[in-house]
Amino acid sequence: MDTPIFDCFDLNYKSPFGAIRQYQPSTFSLRFPKEWHVSDPTLVMFRPGEKERFIPLDITDTTTECNVFTCNFNPLHKGLHHYYFSLMIDGNRRYVKRSGARLGVLDNGELFQLTVFDKDMAAPDWIKGGIMYQIFPDRFCRSGEKHENVPTDRIIHENWEDTPFFRPDERGIIRNNDYFAGDFKGIESKLPYLQSLGVTCIYLNPVFESHENHRYSTACYEHIDPMLGTDEDFEHLCKQAKTYGIDIILDGVFSHTGADSIYFNKFGRYGEHEGAYRDPDSKYKNWYCFSRYPFDYESWWGITTLPNVNENNPDYTEYICGENGILQRWIDKGARGWRLDVADELPDEFLDNLNKAVKAKGDDKVIYGEVWEDASNKESYGVRRRYLIGGQLDSVMNYPFKEAIINYCKYGDARGFEDGVMTILEHYPKPSADMLMNFLSTHDTERILTRLAGEDVGWHDREWQAERYLSPEQYVYGLSLLKCAMVLQFFLPGVPCIYYGDEAGLEGYKDPFNRRCYPWGKENIDMIDFTKQLAVIRKASKAFAQGEMKFLSCTPEECVFARIDKLNREAAVIFLNKSKYPKTFKLDDYMKDEYTDPKFLRKPHESEEKTIKLSPFDYGVLVCSI
Repeated sequence: MDTPIFDCFDLNYKSPFGAIRQYQPSTFSLRFPKEWHVSDPTLVMFRPGEKERFIPLDITDTTTECNVFTCNFNPLHKGLHHYYFSLMIDGNRRYVKRSGARLGVLDNGELFQLTVFDKDMAAPDWIKGGIMYQIFPDRFCRSGEKHENVPTDRIIHENWEDTPFFRPDERGIIRNNDYFAGDFKGIESKLPYLQSLGVTCIYLNPVFESHENHRYSTACYEHIDPMLGTDEDFEHLCKQAKTYGIDIILDGVFSHTGADSIYFNKFGRYGEHEGAYRDPDSKYKNWYCFSRYPFDYESWWGITTLPNVNENNPDYTEYICGENGILQRWIDKGARGWRLDVADELPDEFLDNLNKAVKAKGDDKVIYGEVWEDASNKESYGVRRRYLIGGQLDSVMNYPFKEAIINYCKYGDARGFEDGVMTILEHYPKPSADMLMNFLSTHDTERILTRLAGEDVGWHDREWQAERYLSPEQYVYGLSLLKCAMVLQFFLPGVPCIYYGDEAGLEGYKDPFNRRCYPWGKENIDMIDFTKQLAVIRKASKAFAQGEMKFLSCTPEECVFARIDKLNREAAVIFLNKSKYPKTFKLDDYMKDEYTDPKFLRKPHESEEKTIKLSPFDYGVLVCSI
């Protein structure tokens, strides 16, 4: 039959679309050919580990080619739900389950998912519709000012264009102790540039005292790393950024500390008899899990320089999450939220306490989590996580969108792109979806330009990666694909997050080559101008802040989609030509009667009233009334 039995993305079958609030009624419908003898159709809804709820569907429409059966569901409990349908056909018990991302089929399939979230959950207005910019502090910009109390065991690169150290020393250890001296004053000097990109929020990689250049090995949560500046410099940066309409969120690394820290002090930097490793009576000892004191202890993924903490230790929880603890202290100094490193490593109780601490400073404070998979149904260490149902994370880093965009732009995987985007939007609460951190590169992944146009890294070692750059032909082609990827990044639901230098054409394979310094004076000006144009368009329509998502067409060579803001009765329609050839789009083929009074936000030069003519790797944007 051509008409699906069930389609979880289609409002004719499931309304409203996506996750729903606790106590929010929803409607489910099935469609069957009239010649099928269907009886006893039932929605079977349950939460994992709990009893099933059986809700009968009643026949509601016999006027079309199909008989339509419908029921209502009112969720009483928050959390992850699964469902399927049970029915009789010609006297035989049959089941409707999920095939692929959306369609219901008879008997052979997977369970459908329904996320039920807190009825009061909301996304802060300031983050929606904005633009993020991720800065790896050591590599963005250096002021050249001298800083006090910088440890003498750090190696400073004089040449800003050096390749970061990547070879182990004579003992086989990669020290991560080479620095380029990027600092807060340097960031402050570039606030006008960031404002020109439309940036409204800076996400800073770790800034607290640490003795590795990535600063994920925290030495002291209470102070800024001296190479970046002082605690007062951080406060000044936040205040200055605010004058440019920019807020700052910090990277919180709370699953482990550094071994070279005031808390653990394995190497004696902080005193001969201080810290958990050197003092069995240290107030920090119970933060850590020793199996044979002091030599054997739990560490993050077996990396002994990163000893794990017991996040549910009352003293540690109070230190981080308590009144005037670390979270609140840095919010008071100017931060407007936190991004949580390795959220999967943080237990639920700790995340509950963390949320209370942050939100006590205002509902406008945001909490992002680093989760690489679908965060709505994630399991870690045998526990089903409840990140996005309220009371923990506001939203997450959107790795699923990143992979879907790359696979579409590089390989033309249109079905995977559409299904990947819509599945996340189906599973996530809308407040979380509206503020998803949509990135194409991070400090943990290859640069997007390299990923799109370079040779796959595969098993190539660091020596190979260090010397690999795109050829001129690859670079030009990569920029074309990058522009397509950025169109999607900026206009899909969520908040685009630019990894510093992506907009300037920076390339590089894995860490540390994805952490090279920003190429001041050697930027790709065309890419920067392109980014600025996207920012202007994004801010021109409220549909990009909270509009629903609807694909109008998606093929390997073109993509047309709409962002529909019913509250403001406005829609933005995006046309993307991802092919190497010009394409003409007839507006009437995509924009039906519900779209009226169309106006171009970006009009290609040769477009006429009812058509859009796009050059290769080009895009157009219309805004309409609905």
